[in-house]
Amino acid sequence: MNPFAYSRPASLADTVNELAGSSRSRIIAGGTNLIDLMKENVERPAQLIDINRLPFSTIDELPDGGLRLGALVTNADTAYHPLVEQRYPLLSQTILAGASPQLRNMATNGGNLFQRTRCYYFYDTSMPCNKRAATNNGPGGCAAYGGYNRIHAILGTTDDTNGQSSCVATYPSDMAVALTALDAVVQVTGPNGDRSIPMADFHRLPGAEPWRDNTTQPGEVVTAIDLPTRGFPDHYTYIKVRDRSSYAFALVSVAVGLEMDGDVVRDARIALGGVAHKPWRKSEAEQLLIGKTLSPETIRPVADALLAGARGYGHNDFKIELAHRAIIRAVLKSGLDNGAVE
Repeated sequence: MNPFAYSRPASLADTVNELAGSSRSRIIAGGTNLIDLMKENVERPAQLIDINRLPFSTIDELPDGGLRLGALVTNADTAYHPLVEQRYPLLSQTILAGASPQLRNMATNGGNLFQRTRCYYFYDTSMPCNKRAATNNGPGGCAAYGGYNRIHAILGTTDDTNGQSSCVATYPSDMAVALTALDAVVQVTGPNGDRSIPMADFHRLPGAEPWRDNTTQPGEVVTAIDLPTRGFPDHYTYIKVRDRSSYAFALVSVAVGLEMDGDVVRDARIALGGVAHKPWRKSEAEQLLIGKTLSPETIRPVADALLAGARGYGHNDFKIELAHRAIIRAVLKSGLDNGAVE
């Protein structure tokens, strides 16, 4: 681990100024991912900016009936908050499907959004990795493309001029999959003031800049995550398919929220995790469920639409069929079980 400076600003304005002043400054709150990256020399910040004194540690009701999750509220406190459990059980249970109790007690809501991929080659600085290219940590190229890519992306990858994908890494957060399904909005403050970023637009696909995980700008700080009024408390499911039942990242995950009128679907939200550079959602696929009764036959076209263009890279070819089956199972459970997580 390299030497670094440490500061603990007392205000948001000071935090923004310090963060904007150097491209090698990093924010630290829980530190559950950043410290690991520093130990592996993937991240080599010149300065750590501790934001734990900032006033973003509460969960508050919004005037429209939604909830504002402070960026510094821990994942554990969010999952067990009475209003989250009551109004947004999909989010509560999805958080509890991730990491371990010890990590959830430290990890913050804001930090969760900035998790970096768990790609083996990303963590090994002796291997080529386009995701590390902007930090000059090791050679460019994507070692996973022709390497061992069992956990890697099947959606949202792009080919370079040589016909090779620039990055096939996946985004690891469980919480962000539920937030995407719920149409959450991320609140940020930066040198140019405040702005709101819909969760669907917060993370980005690799494109020509695979080292950029999200759409925040230099100097911007996440202050809160807003949940809309509709939380789908009666019909929801989070299915997380993984190699072991505890403390493992998803091979494929599916977050579903439904609004039902008897046996008929009136509204539907479906987001996938473990399959792309960001949580994966297609509103046109969700629309195929509206007005339908649930059955494998009515859900199958939805799964086809969500996975249109899916591509395996050898070791992860199985993910396409796995995702297809997981989508059908998750939607069926949401409609029939009146709320479930597995």
